[in-house]
Amino acid sequence: MKRVLSYLKPYRGYMAFAWLLMLVELAVELTHPLFMAKIIDEGIVKQDMGAVYKWGAFMLGTSLLAFASGIINSFAAAHVGQNFGFDLREKMMEKVQSFSFANYSRFAASSLITRLTNDVTQLQNAVFMSLRIMLRAPLMVIFGTVMAFLIHAKLTVILLVTIPPMLIFLFMMMKRSASLFRSVQQRLDRVNNVIQENLTGMRIIKAFLRWKHEVSRFQEAGEKLMSQTIRVLRAVEATTPVLLLVMNASLIAILWFGFAEFANGTATEGQIVAVINYATRIISSLSMFTFILMAFSRGRASSQRIGELLEQPEEEADQRLKGTPFQPQEGSIEFEEVGFSFPGSSAPVLDGITFSVQPGKTAAILGATGSGKSTLFYLIPRLYELDAGKILIDGQDIRTLQPASLREQIGFVPQESHLFTGTIRENISWGKEDASMEEVIEAARRAQIHETVESLPKKYDTMIGQKGVNLSGGQKQRLSIARALIRKPLILLLDDSTSALDVQTEARLLSEIRKESCTTVIITQKISTAMQADQIILLEDGKVTASGSHEELVAGSEFYRRILASQYGKEGMSYVKVSR
Repeated sequence: MKRVLSYLKPYRGYMAFAWLLMLVELAVELTHPLFMAKIIDEGIVKQDMGAVYKWGAFMLGTSLLAFASGIINSFAAAHVGQNFGFDLREKMMEKVQSFSFANYSRFAASSLITRLTNDVTQLQNAVFMSLRIMLRAPLMVIFGTVMAFLIHAKLTVILLVTIPPMLIFLFMMMKRSASLFRSVQQRLDRVNNVIQENLTGMRIIKAFLRWKHEVSRFQEAGEKLMSQTIRVLRAVEATTPVLLLVMNASLIAILWFGFAEFANGTATEGQIVAVINYATRIISSLSMFTFILMAFSRGRASSQRIGELLEQPEEEADQRLKGTPFQPQEGSIEFEEVGFSFPGSSAPVLDGITFSVQPGKTAAILGATGSGKSTLFYLIPRLYELDAGKILIDGQDIRTLQPASLREQIGFVPQESHLFTGTIRENISWGKEDASMEEVIEAARRAQIHETVESLPKKYDTMIGQKGVNLSGGQKQRLSIARALIRKPLILLLDDSTSALDVQTEARLLSEIRKESCTTVIITQKISTAMQADQIILLEDGKVTASGSHEELVAGSEFYRRILASQYGKEGMSYVKVSR
């Protein structure tokens, strides 16, 4: 929680000012019962209207001062709360961007969204209330009791007996409700997760007529959130009747014993009214503790969740820039006995991987699903850190290089084409921020998407929906490739990025890529794609079983021949060999 609250430091001046104004309000509220006692004892009892006007004027003037202080205090509290929330969200987003792939696996996307939105909002509310009433309520209880004691000590003993147990009760409830509110936020994570999956998979849901199932999933998650929220709110709201019962009983006791004191001549009417007034204000402040308790408990639970995010170790990459700058040369790639397993898993995904790709050449990687092809790609730009062996680019061990400078030289096209909401031009130039329109068009031409874009009504200014929902699979793949090509990378990594393209379009695309002076590595399942590469690498169960040209693998690899036969049949193998 200290880590989270440290982001309030820039606003200490505003916070002090808000608390000062709150103290002004408190001081006015504490003096009003005294003025009322004066009006009763010196004005009404003695029938002196001058005293009534005098002390009434004091009450009116101080009320206006308190009103102005409250308005300004609200503005100051809102300023601190909103800016604190903005800074916290900004830092959290920076933190998420600095995560390594291993960190991302620890947090679901829905949980990150909840922490960046709802959890921060809960903290904002807690900060606002702390500057507005969170301190004012306990101070009113303390100083109200002190003032009542100064007016009439004997009657105030009743408050001294009842208030401490109530404060202990509230503290115990706050401690219990904090853990309950944490579970509420976790339930909210689940609701957001169901919504996210439903919205992103809307097409497949409709295609399989599974909308009833998805509605029931959402209903189940929503009911669990509702029931947990009701449980927490019942626990919190139960404090109000307990407080009111005890404190109203004390108020009745004050009236009872106050009448006896008045009858004995040891208390005046004004003193009794003042003590009752203080007791009433103390009861009102204690009733506010329910709202304060709820806000603080939710804020505490949210701060723990945000703290978990902020305390995650950052990737030693863009944030710290550790290592030496990468000195690009020709783009050669060498794997030397590379081993890797995912964090928390002892089973190796890659084991003893050794191969090399010459500068400017194209290598294709084939293998069954789950053989580690995509994982191998992630190691090259250091999205994951290898466990054993070495990866050398231009003879430089990538573990000694600054990841940021290394990634600047790599064009990466993932297996799932991810486009962002915006225009086609913005999505292509996303790979190079300062790209000119000519560069965007040239990249689109090479990616075989220019003619398609030109046929659209707004051409390169056509808006793309979230994740490219208004584009076909092949169009999304080609835009993703254009985004990588615009960087003019030293190394181009294509993770099964041509699977949705027809044979002719794919052939033209690969032909254009070969014109680039870059080393290209392609993950593919298609023999027709692999045949156009200078080198084919076979990956099986996380190990390289063979590598070489198409002809060499046909002659020497049973695994390659099985893949060939599965795609072309035994009769077509000779045709494929000739057609290359």
